[in-house]
Amino acid sequence: MASLSVWPTGQRDPLTQLRDAGYAPGTETDTERIPPAVAAHAIAAYSRPGDLVLDPDCGAGTVLAEALRAGRHALGLTAHSRWWKLARANVTAAKAGGAWCDGSVLDARPKVLSTVRAAGLLGRVGLILTSLRTAPDRTTGTDSAAVEVAVAELATTLIHCENLLRSGGYIAVVSRPRRRADGSLADLTTPLIAAGVSAGLAPIERCVALTAELRGSRLVTHASLAERRAVDRAQTAVVAHLEVLVFQLVHDAELAAVDVGRLPAKTVASPGWGRAA
Repeated sequence: MASLSVWPTGQRDPLTQLRDAGYAPGTETDTERIPPAVAAHAIAAYSRPGDLVLDPDCGAGTVLAEALRAGRHALGLTAHSRWWKLARANVTAAKAGGAWCDGSVLDARPKVLSTVRAAGLLGRVGLILTSLRTAPDRTTGTDSAAVEVAVAELATTLIHCENLLRSGGYIAVVSRPRRRADGSLADLTTPLIAAGVSAGLAPIERCVALTAELRGSRLVTHASLAERRAVDRAQTAVVAHLEVLVFQLVHDAELAAVDVGRLPAKTVASPGWGRAA
């Protein structure tokens, strides 16, 4: 496995990012949103101007708004009426701010992407960027059970999305670190990689997107007072990053490996980590 890519995406605190970009009030209540700085970095690194960026579980729509601001077309899906209204408002705000590309939010679940309604999207999406979301309205008994359900649903979502990806396109999944009952960090990387592989994808990069500010050699977190008290009680450290796993279609990953000389021509090998951001 190659060394991790580290993204300096925490120079401003989350609320400042939303305020400065003119996000709709209420966007901050989407606690599993992809922060604007993280979305913007991923969009710049893994898509091209004019590409279509898809978030199949878009929440309040930060991915959509950042895609529009970066000169990409944007499509989001959500089955939650509250998020649909906020995502629509954020798309409208981005358009009012001068974004010229098309942006849409569908009141639908990801499975619609495998139906005839999505036939026009086949092979057209340059980047699928989404987050691991645990449903706040589902009772699963424990946090670990909720995460297991979320990973299983994400695996199904990736299967629905795989045929939409254009040749050379990318899928990026952002996850917030979760702690076990004993305070240790849960391993989300392994099940998320398995989810991507089950959808016919090859993992090509693992990234750390900082949510804390870099000041010289120091890392300064933006944790609230309540968050600091919670970690003090649990005798753990504040989590200062999000994890981003990047995938491609297996064929594209193999061709990229040949292009950079990691694999001999006409050799098929198991995909691994390698592309630098």
